[in-house]
Amino acid sequence: MRTRLDTTAFVYIALVLVLVVSAILVATTGRNVLSPGSIRDILTGMSVLGFVAIGQTLVILGASLDLSVPYVMSLASLIAAETMNGSSAMILPAVLLTLGVAAAIGLANGLIVTVLGVHGFVATLGVGLILKGYLDTNYQGTAGSVPWAFQLFGATGIGPVPISTIVMLALALLVAFILARTRFGHHLFAVGGNAEVARLSGVRERLPLIGAHIGSAVCAAIAGLLLASRLGVGSPTVGSQGSYDLLSIAAVVLGGTLLMGGRGSIWGTIGGVAIFAVLDNLMSVMQFNPFLKDVIRGLVIIVAVAVYARRRVVARRVRFASAPRGPEVAVAAAPSGSPADSGTDPGTGAGPVTGSDPAPGAGAGPVIGPAPQDEGRRR
Repeated sequence: MRTRLDTTAFVYIALVLVLVVSAILVATTGRNVLSPGSIRDILTGMSVLGFVAIGQTLVILGASLDLSVPYVMSLASLIAAETMNGSSAMILPAVLLTLGVAAAIGLANGLIVTVLGVHGFVATLGVGLILKGYLDTNYQGTAGSVPWAFQLFGATGIGPVPISTIVMLALALLVAFILARTRFGHHLFAVGGNAEVARLSGVRERLPLIGAHIGSAVCAAIAGLLLASRLGVGSPTVGSQGSYDLLSIAAVVLGGTLLMGGRGSIWGTIGGVAIFAVLDNLMSVMQFNPFLKDVIRGLVIIVAVAVYARRRVVARRVRFASAPRGPEVAVAAAPSGSPADSGTDPGTGAGPVTGSDPAPGAGAGPVIGPAPQDEGRRR
């Protein structure tokens, strides 16, 4: 029997191929893609998008979307920078306040989707526009100040591995555990697969979606905190300039998660983020036209989704082709050497009793043929 690769394994095979191609092309410029500097650049590029994509995976698994993430990131950077205002003593209160505000925004998104019945695309787009209007009205530029102690979050690392990447991978591990081992994770997959079936099975479909939107907003806020630590200030446009809403969705889809929900994994998403980071590093080293980067990203997404769709179609054809049909079902279900194969009766060892044979006694097999008519019907 031929074994099919898991989608997550397929993503990491694609990542290895991208790395090999990147190493060959970068070598033509006299540089090494596996040098500590290049590895650090790639991992640094993974951090911010990785945080946002982890949260986006949650809502997409629930058959929803979150387009408000870039504005949540910008708002988070401003809240953190203004609350800290250069004071190391205010780091913890600022972080807690930022995450609390983000959780409230995610709760609003979840309630609009579940209680009001608005599709996630429209609901989060509306909330994002509200946040954008607030940011444009109250901020004309950067604001606040981040102390040096908090800037270390985005500037330091262990060897070539940034601290921010380690935190991102730890968050991915936590979310993967929640999805695989908790009731919330199982219910989220069920609701994303088929909300009506989940409801009939006793799953409260609102709670998983609300929790997913809260998680998405909190992850976006963590990304905003990371950007604030790198910039040293808060910015009202730091999220929207990076197009993190579309890039996060692209990374999730590239990682093998279905946009219709119900199937996917966090580690596939991390693989998709890594592919984008390697491509960005390659295009920066090769000095590609910045507008060409979006073209290449788009082509990668289209090819990946086409391959995933083809794999699912082939798997469905193989499954139906191998399924027994009609009279073959009983024969296929019976073990070799059983009475179904030999045609003998299990009680007597004789062949099957037909309509012309005597009526079966104790231990005889079933009568095969027309049932005997009663006396009144023969008259």
